[in-house]
Amino acid sequence: MTLGRKLRYLRELEGVVRGLGRDLTQAEVVTELKQRLGRTISQSYLSQIESGARPHLTNSTRLLLARFFKVHPGYLVDDPEGFHTELLSDVAALEDHLDLWLISGAERFARDPEVRQSLLSVAQHPDSRGCLALLGAILDTPGLGERLMQVLRPHRDAASGKHRPKRRRSG
Repeated sequence: MTLGRKLRYLRELEGVVRGLGRDLTQAEVVTELKQRLGRTISQSYLSQIESGARPHLTNSTRLLLARFFKVHPGYLVDDPEGFHTELLSDVAALEDHLDLWLISGAERFARDPEVRQSLLSVAQHPDSRGCLALLGAILDTPGLGERLMQVLRPHRDAASGKHRPKRRRSG
């Protein structure tokens, strides 16, 4: 994968993680670099990197972007010809990409063990795409998500997500 594609992918992931429903824009990256890290690069420079017009980063830019996207600086280089980070097959290539994306998301939720484990469970399932499609169908069906939470987790308050004590039967 080229450096430009990696940066576009990282902006996409960042937008998803933040719940934006879209990629983080180049302008947003530039603004947040300044706000969060006190340093920045120009939007045109970022655009040139992503388009391939500038195939290499300076070391300071590589370190800045790596820190912002929380990746190892060594990730921000072009991969050698024929290099793949995952095993690819014609049938499983898209599923593998989805699983890697889920695992990456799980790493970002390290402080929320329940969400982290849920993402890993979906990634490890033989049909992770089907799992996500099923979750979407459940959430699109009015009341079904709440009802399943009541059945599968009776000790959890479905509306707030907080644990509540199990009721004891008097006897």
